[in-house]
Amino acid sequence: MTGAGVNRTRIITLTGILMAMNIVLSSFGIPVPGGHLYLNDIIICAAALILGPFPAFMVGGVGAFIGDMLFYPAPMFVSLATHGLQAVVISLISHKLFQKKQLVSDITAVSVGAVIMVVGYTLGRAYVYSTPEYAMVKLPYQILQAVVGAIFGVFLCNSLNLRKMAFKQ
Repeated sequence: MTGAGVNRTRIITLTGILMAMNIVLSSFGIPVPGGHLYLNDIIICAAALILGPFPAFMVGGVGAFIGDMLFYPAPMFVSLATHGLQAVVISLISHKLFQKKQLVSDITAVSVGAVIMVVGYTLGRAYVYSTPEYAMVKLPYQILQAVVGAIFGVFLCNSLNLRKMAFKQ
């Protein structure tokens, strides 16, 4: 295969690998005082910076949904919607905004994505658990998770050139 077929194959393969990584990382958290820190946002941010909107949605939304479905099903639909929207928005901003300044575009994209994730999970938890107080207690952990995911996602794609390595011929 040459040309578009190779790129399509790489995109499908990379999407599957990143989705599997998201499922694994959404299945356990690092204990922190009062809660857990989940590292799957790193994969979601990196995938969205590398891939187009649909593969990013598959990695972010569907990957987090499957991880929750297997290990903690209560918020699985919140994860599908929130991480899916987060990934699509990051991908669109990263690939369309400030095309001459990729780092600026990426930082803007993950910042907007972090806000989407924090707001989405806060509203989703208030609905799923029927108490806004519980959602507010978890807010610092959501913010920490979003910041860690954004920083490491941008680092992987820009400092380690993950984006270039993914599509190197």
